[in-house]
Amino acid sequence: MTSSRERNPLVVSGVVSDVLDPFTPTTEFRVTSNGKYIFNGCRLKPTQIANRPTVEIGGDDFRSMYTLILVDADAPNPSDPSLKEYLHWLVTDIPGTTGASFGKEAVAYESPQPSMGIHRLVLVLFRQQGRQTVEAPQQRHHFNTREFARLHNLGEPAAAVYFNCHRENGTGGRRVTGS
Repeated sequence: MTSSRERNPLVVSGVVSDVLDPFTPTTEFRVTSNGKYIFNGCRLKPTQIANRPTVEIGGDDFRSMYTLILVDADAPNPSDPSLKEYLHWLVTDIPGTTGASFGKEAVAYESPQPSMGIHRLVLVLFRQQGRQTVEAPQQRHHFNTREFARLHNLGEPAAAVYFNCHRENGTGGRRVTGS
């Protein structure tokens, strides 16, 4: 018998272990891009995520503040993720029951542009201890979501979702050659 944790797409994809520790979601959030709902494991090409996604945060209190992080777990390529994690977006001080557009964009959105392979792009939502308690990192590459959360006392993620992104003119998968 398999547990629900073993069937969790964040676990099966390796997001939980490569980027996050195991957690129990506590806040609902909805992510869309160009009107398309982003769910765990969906595939998007760079043109489909060229603009920052729309993120709606649930919760029960407008006074609760959240931090949203978007990282590439496989930069620069899945076979050699030597720059992982790569930070694509950081928004802080997002009031509960609103969306990312109501927060402070601490690191401007940078559209993913994978050149090789299928990349896991991970959106993580953390509940902050208070307002203005999270600062932008010095660089985008070699970002570490776990360490960032520890540094800013963010605790466990409140929610997370990941999508797969591959280069525009291909599937990003393995090529089959004929004999």
